[in-house]
Parts: sequence; C-alpha cells; structure tokens
Amino acid sequence: MSKVQYKENFMKKTLLLSVAAASIFALAACGQKSGDAAKDSSSAKTEKITVAGSTALQPLVEANVEGFTQDNTNLQITVQGGGSGLGLSQVSTGAIQIGNSDLFAEEKSKDIAPKVKDHKVAVVGFAPIVNKETKVDGLTKAQLKDIFSGKITNWKEVGGQDQKITVINRAEGSGTRFNFEKYGLDNTQVVKASEQDSSGAVVQMVSQTPGAISYVAFSNIKDTIKALEIDDVKPTEANVAKNEWKIWSYEHMYTQKDNTTEGQEKFIKAVTSNKTLLEKLGYLAIDDMKVTRDQDGNVK
Repeated sequence: MSKVQYKENFMKKTLLLSVAAASIFALAACGQKSGDAAKDSSSAKTEKITVAGSTALQPLVEANVEGFTQDNTNLQITVQGGGSGLGLSQVSTGAIQIGNSDLFAEEKSKDIAPKVKDHKVAVVGFAPIVNKETKVDGLTKAQLKDIFSGKITNWKEVGGQDQKITVINRAEGSGTRFNFEKYGLDNTQVVKASEQDSSGAVVQMVSQTPGAISYVAFSNIKDTIKALEIDDVKPTEANVAKNEWKIWSYEHMYTQKDNTTEGQEKFIKAVTSNKTLLEKLGYLAIDDMKVTRDQDGNVK
C-alpha cells in the first residue's frame, strides 16, 4: 500500500469515527432532555379536590367539572352529594376541600363559621312538588303549612281528588329542608314522614307515589313531577330575583379559611362566572338578584 493510499484510508476511518461519535453524543443529549422533561412532568403534582354537600348545588358543580379540568389538567375534581350539613362539617375538619351548602355557615353551627371561607356562587329557589296525577296546581301558604304539619291529609280538602296525601321529606341536615321549612312553612313543626337523603331520590319517590308531596330546588325539578304555585305566585327565577317567590337561598361553596388553594379558588370562580350554565340549570347569578338576604333572613 502506498503512503497516499494509507493516508486516504486513515482519513476515511477518522471521518467515520467522528460521525459515529457525534451521533452517539446527539442521542445521549436527546435522552438527557427526554429524561429531564419526564422529570419535570412527574414533578408537576396533581391537586385533588373533593367537593361534597348540597344536592341542590350538585348539578351545577358537576356540569362545570369536565370543561374546567380539560383546561386545568393539574386539577382532579370529584363531586359528591350528602347534604349541606355534611358539606359544612367535612370542609371545616379538612376531610374535603370544598363544602357545598344551601346554608350560611352560621345557620349550621357557630363553631363551624370561623373555620370556613364563604364563596357565594349562585341563588336557587325551592318549590313544593307533587305527583303529576294530582289535580292541584297551587296552594295557599296556609294550606301548604297545614299539609306538612299533618292537619290536611286528603287532596280533596284543597280542591283536588279524594286521595290521601303522602308527605315526603328530606333528611335532617339538608339545606333544602332547612330553607323550605324556614321560608315556606315559617318553621312549622312538620309531620313525621319518609325521609330521603338526596333531591334525586325525592323526585323519584314523588313521581312514583300517587298523592305524594315534597319539595326540591328548581335545579332538580323534572318533567316527571309537578311544581306548585303558592298564593298565585309561580316558582320562577324571575320571581325569586324580586323576592316575590320567597323560598330561595344562596348557594355557597365553602373552603377552609386558612387553607384555600389557588386551584380551589379557580374552580369556584369558574362555577360562579358560567352564567349560561347557571340559567340553563335553573339557578340565578348573584348579580341578577334585586334583593339581598342575610343569615337571619333580613331582606334588603
């Protein structure tokens, strides 16, 4: 082999080695970047938020979850019912992150109120509901109180058919029950009756029970039951806004007073600001109300 040939072969081998080394270095760099990206991704913690409580507010909260979590992938939100009392009790102890309630915390417990932060997200009305076959479309407030206290026991006494009235109640601790008894029955002592843990169960029971009467939030009214007028006032959002329909409450989402995260605040703001969904599901935006009401029932 001549010196020239030897030199040419040597240069070719050197070039091939250089290319190979560069490729290995590039692959190593890519691997390092991929590893760093995976490390960064795994270090971004998912915040888990459990929301529980009011079944009157539950439909609105559930309807907001999917779209919100698609845009906020670091937040995992679980929504449950259980009633306003449960929501307030569990958020005050830190068992859940957000407690839904139809009550002011002060109405539930003076001990809970200092531990939680109130976020008013909407207003909802409550209406008496009856089985669709009931031949009554409205009652006076006095008749409503007499039915739930057990003084009136047959629909013929209020202009309906000769049929026994079956009262169905929400369980103790329910914000729906609290507001209905406070603003619809003037805290009249109610008759002992079947009690249901959720508004959905109430609607199902009333729809399946001839002669049944109960009450739910507007957001839970279905076409399988009938909502009643009271004193010739219809149960509508427009009448709630003017306080002509007086059985209503604020919908609250409570967080722990000293442990409210940015993620919780962000989700609550999303629920409050989605006016299209509020109206579609039977709620009122806070700023659509023509009156305000405090925890003692004083209206301004």
